[in-house]
Amino acid sequence: MQRDTQIFDLIQLELHRQQHGIELIASENFVSRQVMEAVGSVLTNKYAEGLPNKRYYGGCEVVDKVEQLAIDRLKSLFGCQWANVQPHSGAQANAAVMLGVLKPGDAILGFDLSHGGHLTHGSPVNFSGKLYSPNFYGVEKETGLINYDTVAEIANACQPKLMICGASSYSRDWDYKRLREIADSVGALLLADISHPAGLIAKGKLNNPIPHCHIITTTTHKTLRGPRGGVIMMGQDFPNPMGETNPKGEIKMMSAILDSAVFPGTQGGPLEHVIAAKAVAFGEALSDEFDTYCNQVIANAKALASAMVKRGYSIISGGTDNHMMLIDLRTKSDELTGKLAEKTLEKCEITINKNTVPFETRSPFVTSGIRLGTSAITTRGLKESHMETLANWIDKALTNHQNDDVLLEIKGQVKDFMKDFPLYG
Repeated sequence: MQRDTQIFDLIQLELHRQQHGIELIASENFVSRQVMEAVGSVLTNKYAEGLPNKRYYGGCEVVDKVEQLAIDRLKSLFGCQWANVQPHSGAQANAAVMLGVLKPGDAILGFDLSHGGHLTHGSPVNFSGKLYSPNFYGVEKETGLINYDTVAEIANACQPKLMICGASSYSRDWDYKRLREIADSVGALLLADISHPAGLIAKGKLNNPIPHCHIITTTTHKTLRGPRGGVIMMGQDFPNPMGETNPKGEIKMMSAILDSAVFPGTQGGPLEHVIAAKAVAFGEALSDEFDTYCNQVIANAKALASAMVKRGYSIISGGTDNHMMLIDLRTKSDELTGKLAEKTLEKCEITINKNTVPFETRSPFVTSGIRLGTSAITTRGLKESHMETLANWIDKALTNHQNDDVLLEIKGQVKDFMKDFPLYG
């Protein structure tokens, strides 16, 4: 068979882009070679609808062991009693949870997308906002922080069946215990979507939702540094509060509800090659080396946030507890937008993403903010001492966004700098 040089040449170009540039997108990371090897393995050939030892196809004796190993490692990593490792993404995991615990039109309460939440937490353009009745809480304008008393007031007013916590651009830790108290007061289930800080939570660097939240979802990339995918977990199983019964007339346990919501509810056959890569990543995350990595991610984030503040940029909430920060560009310059910043830094081979900020005044396609994250650069080996250099390049580029000569000069400096931090060398 003739080699597809067209597509593999493009893959090589993407490798070069990743190697030469500085990756500051908070939702991205670099997986290990063995994670990539598992994703590209012969397991992609196997269909395996169902669960380990409960398949609809023959020939699953090997993939049963692969998937069970992924489940067991995930349970060890987070200290949970039950897990499903089949969701293709974090959005799929959230879709399965909602299918399992809600009826169309049920009220849900999530973190507002424009304040740092996620599309699947009730956005009107997403299934979660179309199928269910969405309500939202956000941050306070003065502090950029969530006020849990306000969350309680909103929950009491809308009486949600499901409360959702977690974010795509909130740099502070979460009070899961307080949120569970609020959920219990209105008879709601509490879902924690920890897709961004999952790796940091697993190693005890942030508050743990497992003891407090009924259900936990996460992606497996980002701070977990695994393949792109999702999982669902529970600290402990519990009877389905909706009272749904099995053929024997017994109330179904939530584990059975969620397993069925993944398959056949929202997905077909699992991606066993990706599940194998998840198992590899979970094994890596169980190591002491990964603990050191998580410490460095947070240290780098705090150092980068401090360096940006020194240069006149405003961090929403005043700082960071995790791997990311949301920057409001309006305090630096009225002419700067998130779109302009993203395009300008891209010319310097510094990759970030534009992002809306709380109480946004611009279009989501333009935005007044940018989001920075340190997971990927920490994987490359950068330390706190390098954050001043990064902040200086970012500030210099944005200040001189109309000067292509300055941007080209920064691009050359970035490429030379990153040679000392090889990726897949």
